[in-house]
Amino acid sequence: MDPTVKPLAVARGPYRLHAEVLPGTGTPVVLMHGFPDSTHLYDRLLPHLAGRVPAVRFDFLGWGESDKPRDYPYTVANQVGDLSAVAEAVTEQLGARRLVLVAHDASGPPAIDWALAHPDRVERLVLLNTYYHWTPALRRPPAIALYSTPLVRTAARAVVRRRPALDRRLYAWQVGRFISDSRVREPYVTRLYAQFPAARPAFWRLNDELLAAVLSRRRRLPELRAFEPPVRVVFGARDRYLNARVAREFADLFPNSELRLLIDAGHFVQVDEPELVADAIAAEQRPL
Repeated sequence: MDPTVKPLAVARGPYRLHAEVLPGTGTPVVLMHGFPDSTHLYDRLLPHLAGRVPAVRFDFLGWGESDKPRDYPYTVANQVGDLSAVAEAVTEQLGARRLVLVAHDASGPPAIDWALAHPDRVERLVLLNTYYHWTPALRRPPAIALYSTPLVRTAARAVVRRRPALDRRLYAWQVGRFISDSRVREPYVTRLYAQFPAARPAFWRLNDELLAAVLSRRRRLPELRAFEPPVRVVFGARDRYLNARVAREFADLFPNSELRLLIDAGHFVQVDEPELVADAIAAEQRPL
């Protein structure tokens, strides 16, 4: 980790969000994780942003090192509130009102919802192998399908509660498939899983609403078509779930968009190709 990373104080009502900032100049970049991971998802990318832009990464409530209130409704709507708290902290502490939002995987819905509500505060929206609405091209990874399908998820959760070793193997199998480089895979999976058991309530609650969340956001497609800030779609082309078809559909929906498919990267595109992703995040928008 770059030694210049500093903590960023973010309060979410009575709770604390873990956030940190890598200082730089220009518009701050806010990096958001999906599930089942945390801010560590950006460990390999952050050094490539050093000296280029201010980079803020944070754990949503219930994840990583953020507070994990018991019986809290870990929903997309509340994640939008988390992002709002981070945005206000960036404004107050860094003096920046406009942001570059970087969403990956399950942070797509809260990031896009917030961007639609605050287009005047969005310098650029960057989508990394993420989703928002239901489309025939979208595929759930097997572990996500297991935990988000009604009835099936109840039995699956009961089994892993009783057999933590099975839970760890399932996590390693699924998340391991998201990382292309075998030399990176094992240490990365180990690092991410260390934080996952404590985040399981948030993971399961987001899975509970996953199908309804993506179906309900189809009604917001006209808003995506009218969204004026620049959008950069950067997907790992080897991802069979949030795949190149999903990327092209995003690029077609947003009127001011760029599409970059990274041929040698998979679902964890920021892990597989951190330098290229950093370049895509920090580069100026190409003129239409």
